[in-house]
Amino acid sequence: MGIGEVFAIACALMWASAVVLYKYVGDSMSANTLNLVKNLIGLGLLIPTALVVEGLTLPSLSGEQWLILVASGYGGIAIADTFYLQALRHLGAGRTAIVASLYSPFVVILSILFLGESLALWQWLGFLLVLLGILIAVYQRRYQAVDREQLVVGVALASSSVFLTAAGVVAMKPILDNSGFFWMVSLRLLAGIVGMVLYIVLRGQIQSTWRVVTQEQHPWLWIVVAAVLGTYFAMLFWLGGFKYTDASVASVLNETANMFIIVMAWLFLKEELNRRKIIGVMLTFIGVVVFLGLVTPPGAA
Repeated sequence: MGIGEVFAIACALMWASAVVLYKYVGDSMSANTLNLVKNLIGLGLLIPTALVVEGLTLPSLSGEQWLILVASGYGGIAIADTFYLQALRHLGAGRTAIVASLYSPFVVILSILFLGESLALWQWLGFLLVLLGILIAVYQRRYQAVDREQLVVGVALASSSVFLTAAGVVAMKPILDNSGFFWMVSLRLLAGIVGMVLYIVLRGQIQSTWRVVTQEQHPWLWIVVAAVLGTYFAMLFWLGGFKYTDASVASVLNETANMFIIVMAWLFLKEELNRRKIIGVMLTFIGVVVFLGLVTPPGAA
């Protein structure tokens, strides 16, 4: 297992830790506002890191590569997050989580088509086990009732959100090999934040958002800790994983976040860990072991 694979799993662990903290914090502010706040905190840490590690020298990118960087941030953060939050309103968390499982299939397909990547037979088996484990773990017997129009719109929004995230990171994969990694991560996040602020301004919500952040009581300690883990470290590990290993490999390992969330929510939030979740977690773990080649099925090559 190389450094890229380690980064991809570390990203999943950091993100899962942040999700559990956000659940612990509760709904002290809207999802849109929290999303903006956590990204601003992350940017406030990324820029000093870039200055310390890389100085004032920005990445040496062509005009096309700069466009890809900005589009990846704007589409993969601002638009994708907005679509995802809207999908939650139409579908609820359970259905949205199932659609979100399209992330790694999208990345794998796009990587094969545009990056020339490929998976060995045993990696395909591991990938399918991971995907099956996640679907079993997030499946719910009862979902909130929605009409057909809500279902169609919600699925379209959720799948578009996941596709934009996948397309953005696959498009960035070739330019991550350039120098200036920390600046690329910082500027990508900045592009996403600018897009989010524009969305708030166009909806006339800038004053209400500012009032919620500055005048209401919030558990800031836990929000900051979650942002450090889920935005700063997770984003560095996420893009670091894509930099040092194949995009298809990194994306499958990113999916283990759901496994970590289930286990950590049981340990720290005392959420139910039923048989279905246990089976899902075990399948995901076995899938990762097979996918990484730690155990290769007989006859697979």
